[in-house]
Amino acid sequence: MKPAPFEYFAPSELPEALELLERYGDEAKVLAGGQSLMPLMNLRLARPKVIVDINRLSNLSFIAVNSSGVLTVGGLTRQREMERSVVVRQQNPLLAAALPMIGHFQIRNRGTLGGSIVHADPAAELPAVSLLLEVEFSLRSKSGVRRVRAQDFFMDYLTTALRPDELLTEVQFPSWSQRDGWAIEEIARRNGDFAIVGVALRIRMDEADMIRNAGIVTFGVGGIPQRVHRAEEGLIGRKPDPQLAAELAKVVAEELKPDSDLHASAEYRKEVGGVLARRALTSALVRARSKEEN
Repeated sequence: MKPAPFEYFAPSELPEALELLERYGDEAKVLAGGQSLMPLMNLRLARPKVIVDINRLSNLSFIAVNSSGVLTVGGLTRQREMERSVVVRQQNPLLAAALPMIGHFQIRNRGTLGGSIVHADPAAELPAVSLLLEVEFSLRSKSGVRRVRAQDFFMDYLTTALRPDELLTEVQFPSWSQRDGWAIEEIARRNGDFAIVGVALRIRMDEADMIRNAGIVTFGVGGIPQRVHRAEEGLIGRKPDPQLAAELAKVVAEELKPDSDLHASAEYRKEVGGVLARRALTSALVRARSKEEN
């Protein structure tokens, strides 16, 4: 299979890339890792007239932490580089745990942070983690930088708030609290496949062993990753007991409104979503309490 004909540009500077995006608009597609775009082009499901290859923009590949503990990662940073980064593991263990779940290592060798987020596959791990962690995206165009929160970025299946003339240049992850417990769970047909159902969860405990804050995001169950607000509210203010995880599983299963497809029925996804939420909460509580004991 071969892609439809296209015009190819490989800018060496960011202003040049932004100029091309402004000039060609909807006719252009950005090539970063190519792990999503190239298969779509080869199947002719995507037929861009112009490809803007940004792989020469080395200044968009970096991992940095400021004095406030905010982790900033360049949009062109390879997933494998993030996976191997000691800084990422120290500053955001949930992100570090999600990275090895993305496809196979060959895909992560080429795949980029920004590419996965902009592609916005609803079964992908990075969009879900971004939503849970309430990250902020820097979207740059010739006219300047626009900052968009994750909750405002994912709009529909494979659709985001990114404009045709914009490039995702940075992702800012808020500082991580060492009091947080977290977990990410998913089920797929085979190791490396997209998740049929996934759950990412984060809680914060207080000195009285009460859950002070909670966040739960499901992925693989609809057009975009989704927060389960009623389930989150049901955890806040609770002191964990043997029934809490089972209660959470029930609420999550009730709240999910998944689609049926060739991989799984909606009923299956609801049931498994509840099970994964229960497992995630159990793991998160263990992590939160181990930190308190230390």
